[in-house]
Amino acid sequence: MAKAKIKLAVIGSGYWGKNLVRVFSNLGVLHFVCDSDLEKLAKLRNDYPLVNITPCFSDILKDKSVQAVVIATPAESHYLLAKDALLAGKDVFVEKPLAISQEEGQDLIKLAKKRNRILMVGHILEYHPAVVRLKELVKKGDLGKIQYVYSNRLNLGKIRKEENILWSFAPHDISAILFILNEVPEIVSAIGGNYIHDNVADVTVSNLAFASGIKGHIFVSWLHPYKEQRLVIVGDKKMAVFNDLSQDEKLVLFNHKIEWIDRFPVPIKAKGEAVKLSNAEPLLLECRHFLECLEKRKAPRTSGDSALKVLRVLQACQTSLENKGVPGNLKLITDSVSKNNFYQHPTSIVEQPCRIGEGTKIWHYSHIMKGAKIGCDCNIGQNVYIASNALIGNNVKIQNNVSVYQGVILEDDVFCGPSVVFTNVINPRSQINRKDEYKKTLVKRGASLGANCTIVCGNSIGEYAFIGAGSVVTADIPDYALAYGNPARLKGWMCRCGIKLNIQDKRIKCASCGKKYVLSQNKLELIENTKV
Repeated sequence: MAKAKIKLAVIGSGYWGKNLVRVFSNLGVLHFVCDSDLEKLAKLRNDYPLVNITPCFSDILKDKSVQAVVIATPAESHYLLAKDALLAGKDVFVEKPLAISQEEGQDLIKLAKKRNRILMVGHILEYHPAVVRLKELVKKGDLGKIQYVYSNRLNLGKIRKEENILWSFAPHDISAILFILNEVPEIVSAIGGNYIHDNVADVTVSNLAFASGIKGHIFVSWLHPYKEQRLVIVGDKKMAVFNDLSQDEKLVLFNHKIEWIDRFPVPIKAKGEAVKLSNAEPLLLECRHFLECLEKRKAPRTSGDSALKVLRVLQACQTSLENKGVPGNLKLITDSVSKNNFYQHPTSIVEQPCRIGEGTKIWHYSHIMKGAKIGCDCNIGQNVYIASNALIGNNVKIQNNVSVYQGVILEDDVFCGPSVVFTNVINPRSQINRKDEYKKTLVKRGASLGANCTIVCGNSIGEYAFIGAGSVVTADIPDYALAYGNPARLKGWMCRCGIKLNIQDKRIKCASCGKKYVLSQNKLELIENTKV
């Protein structure tokens, strides 16, 4: 049993959250429940009169007596809630999945380690007596050489629009398979169908291929005529079936064999043998484990690092799903992501050596050439090319389909809209090599380049300037200028905050942020030390 000194809060009391409320209450550690649904709060006050009830998450963060926070909200909210709890000095139990992207998961893991906090993820099947027993059987070799594994998680209902079926159902099966096999797949692929909402998959089939030769697939659906939760492991000695919906025989072993008779494989079937298991509720075992980790300050079985493996598989399956089943190689999600503290999408290419700052994210199908230099906290969108010796500062955002060629310099806080075009040769000819004639293009701090604009090489864009969409820049643009057209011409002036300034006098004050400027000889300058 937990010591009385532990007090925790449960965030979310919906479909699964209410079970966590029940179990932690029975364990005597529930101090707070938070939910934004006022009807649920009224029922909670009636069912748990000794527990503090609040709709405000901030109440829990401020309460120093609350040691741990249990998060059972929709998946897209996990990252921000868990991050706020860790920053407030709380230990965290977050339901699966840890987050909805690998970089968010890594951020939480890093923060938990930095703050010396417990971070546990609710992959409940890893605490299920049948799954734990299955892992033991595989490890001892009782099933022989494992050949393949598959799982079905099917139901009619629990349909969601904030996350698809892959992210809603499959984390359970992925975590169980990785736990049992103690191996992460090398190649994954996924296909699916959207029938209720155009952009939300209702049915998916994911295929996994492991370096050991094991193959697996996971079939999940919330559009199925009956409920099924089944995991099958096939070895060359025995086969195992875990049926979580069975009351009495959740784990059954079959001593089926394949014998070769007259050069043909012949299946020899045998009667199933039920395995005796503990009747303990998996959720109770999971919650007790969390409390034990709090008391002993030890890493949970389903730690953030463990959950990140599941998240990587999920994200690779999602990428394959978006690309109509094209397989993804998990080896491309390199360990350098965590070592270098930047995120690289598995479809992107980062040639070495290059320099990429902490917190930078490189997305789908982008290509970073050897020798490129990219600062911290940048966001490199889909299908972006960054050439050797290109220089990119901190907090730069480059949207989809942009090529940053050699000779281009983007200072800190620059924004490049979709399909911005840079050049580096003023008079290109296919048959003439002009690599020694590259001209420099400088985009200064804070400037914004609108979608589809073209920046002819040899020119500079001033600080906090704003280039309108589709414009063609053929000359230098001054600081704070608003310029657009073909060729781009000065049309007005912009504040640092991105609001167009109303010019009525030489001294101007931004109507939005209050910053003050002075206009002299067609040059705008910020008046420093202005109190906003």
